[in-house]
Amino acid sequence: MADDWRELNRANWDERVVVHLGSAGYNLGPLRAGRGRLNAIDEAELGPVAGLRVLHLQCHFGKDSLVLAGRGAEVTGLDFSGPAVETARLLAAELGLAARFVQADLYDAPAAVPEPASFDLVYTTWGTITWLPDLAGWARVVAHFLRPRGALYFADAHPAVLVFDDMAGVDAGGRPGWFMPYFGGEPLVIDDPSDYADPQAQLVNRRQVNWLHPLGAILDALRAAGLRLEWLHEHPRVPWRMFRCLVPDAEGCWAWPDHPWLPLSVSLCAVRS
Repeated sequence: MADDWRELNRANWDERVVVHLGSAGYNLGPLRAGRGRLNAIDEAELGPVAGLRVLHLQCHFGKDSLVLAGRGAEVTGLDFSGPAVETARLLAAELGLAARFVQADLYDAPAAVPEPASFDLVYTTWGTITWLPDLAGWARVVAHFLRPRGALYFADAHPAVLVFDDMAGVDAGGRPGWFMPYFGGEPLVIDDPSDYADPQAQLVNRRQVNWLHPLGAILDALRAAGLRLEWLHEHPRVPWRMFRCLVPDAEGCWAWPDHPWLPLSVSLCAVRS
């Protein structure tokens, strides 16, 4: 493991804040107009949040946090990036939404938000656990904050499809090549200046460290932390253009161009006993 994985990843995400604020993928127009929406997968599954205490872990600059706050949730967002949290606070003030944002590493969240067993919902989605080496520690943090019968909503790229990437080349049909093994657990150090939301971006802080966590390991970690799986859904689409061969669907997600070869994303709900 790169000893400085956290610092590398934080610098990478600090730089992405400005990039994402100017990208179409993070269009803030509807949010500012009072019509903010989550991606189509979350919208179909999450349900009403009015009156709920919601903890949004790894919230980036708070766009989705503020969507939830606008629907009547009492939202706390947490992220390790200083520029992201500062931007989230400015957006909340601009929109007049009562959401608070805390800067802290995910594993330090219990000390940064000293409110154990007080949240109805922990919400964490899209590009989260791939940045974390300790899956069991992540699950314990989630469980720490949930009140009894409180729920985790988690959605992300499906681990099975993360073994592929365009950086490994593409086949004759444009499908991505083999990139990293599903099993093994070793960190992957990537040197990549590109950004998923802005194809024109060239990041200076281009080195990052990722982990692939198998689906079974995710479920085992949640169970060991005291969470009971309510449901799990696999989806043939994903909210961003994960591979160049993907095509947009009618709801703004991205899907395989011909056949649903593999699930592109997974979502689940798990409840604290």
